[in-house]
Amino acid sequence: MARTTLESWMKAQSIPAPLARIFAMTADCGIEISVALRVATASGQNGKAGSVNVQGEEQKALDIVANDIFLRRGAASGVLSAMVSEELEDIWPVEAAGPDARYALVFDPLDGSSNLEVNGAVGSIFSVLDIGKAAGVTKEDVLQTGTQQVAAGYILYGPATVLVLTTGESVTMFGLDEVAAEFVLVEDGVQIPVEANEFAINMSRYHQWYAPTRGFIEDCLSGKDGPLGKPYNMRWCAAMVADLHRILCRGGVFLYPEDEGTKARGGRLRLMYEANPMSLIVEAAGGAASTGTTRVLSIEPSDLHQRVGIIIGSRAEVETACQYYADRARPYP
Repeated sequence: MARTTLESWMKAQSIPAPLARIFAMTADCGIEISVALRVATASGQNGKAGSVNVQGEEQKALDIVANDIFLRRGAASGVLSAMVSEELEDIWPVEAAGPDARYALVFDPLDGSSNLEVNGAVGSIFSVLDIGKAAGVTKEDVLQTGTQQVAAGYILYGPATVLVLTTGESVTMFGLDEVAAEFVLVEDGVQIPVEANEFAINMSRYHQWYAPTRGFIEDCLSGKDGPLGKPYNMRWCAAMVADLHRILCRGGVFLYPEDEGTKARGGRLRLMYEANPMSLIVEAAGGAASTGTTRVLSIEPSDLHQRVGIIIGSRAEVETACQYYADRARPYP
């Protein structure tokens, strides 16, 4: 049976030429970053860079490498008028973008980079926005709701390198053939199981959680004799891409809600670089994404680096977790 490459899939799906160029560009970024990760230990690049990003977080050398790869390849794509990175404070305009450049790429070049020193899974996340102009892109142009995203995707760098794409209608998964240096189709029309018995959360924040979060997790842990009527397993990869990829494949719920420690910032994860693109993917696969009280994709962004709380994954599991926020009269231990 003939295999389907990313290029042939895009032709068969009649992906518009500008968007196809963006998908091809992000795939090339993924291939280059995958190679950089494979040789990082031997080259000494998996440690700290000795600098901090705009978020005030200590950067790894590979954070900078991955960011530079996206900026370089994005600038050469011919269809981007601006790029917005988690690692940069402001919009990065693409010089001499050309008259057909009307899109912005919003991206987290290396999600979960704290895993690098232990050879854990990391990833890249991206969102495509239609800016409608080739020059003079402003923050107001970029601060669009998640529902306005033209496309989104992520690349998971694990035992295999996997590319996941959506235009908001369905979700498609590709795997990297390292010998041929090209992505090939793994599954089209990916669907998340409606319910599952796994949750992913950073348990170290237990004493900072709001009562609804604590109540939901404690009920998950109470097993089949508890209110939820089934035993749950806990999983935590410390990289959103890795945790959400597992959920995309076999269901579950990922929680990084606002808590006492993050309420001053509105949450922990970034709306534009992480929550919005992942929510578009998950909803297109039949799942759901909420802050606990609000659909993530409906949030009106106010800042490029705005943070939010998020509960995302299998629809029934997200709805159950959100019910704990709606039912504030319930007593929690």
